[in-house]
Amino acid sequence: MAAPQLSLKGRALRYLSMREHSRLELGRKLARHAEEGDDVELLDFLEKNNWLSTERFSESLVHRRAARYGNSRIVAELQSHGVGGEALQELKAGLVEGETARACEVWRRKFGTVAADPQERNKQMRFLMQRGFSQRAVYAALRGVDPDAEE
Repeated sequence: MAAPQLSLKGRALRYLSMREHSRLELGRKLARHAEEGDDVELLDFLEKNNWLSTERFSESLVHRRAARYGNSRIVAELQSHGVGGEALQELKAGLVEGETARACEVWRRKFGTVAADPQERNKQMRFLMQRGFSQRAVYAALRGVDPDAEE
């Protein structure tokens, strides 16, 4: 017996029940199953009923990524999901505060000891830069400085 076909609204609610989605991302997923014009009306309905929220999506993504990635990588991912404007500026400001501490924690989990030679130092620096951390945060982490001890 074949499974019944879900309606477009049913698919949208199933996606949203698994995790938060941005409007752009949910629109892409539903576009394969939508007829002309249906997905736009459905997305407006979901936003009106607060089932689809850019703010919740942004907070969720930042919460999932902040422990492993730097500000520039998180901001780039938010932009790729269609988050922009004032909401993006507020998130950037919130991320800047703890970037050095997050970089130190990522460095401590991956390496743990200060580099003994320039090659190892470059390797550690590349790793943190690829994760999207700023140069200031990378240099603090490479020194093995505890950001809480500085205050």
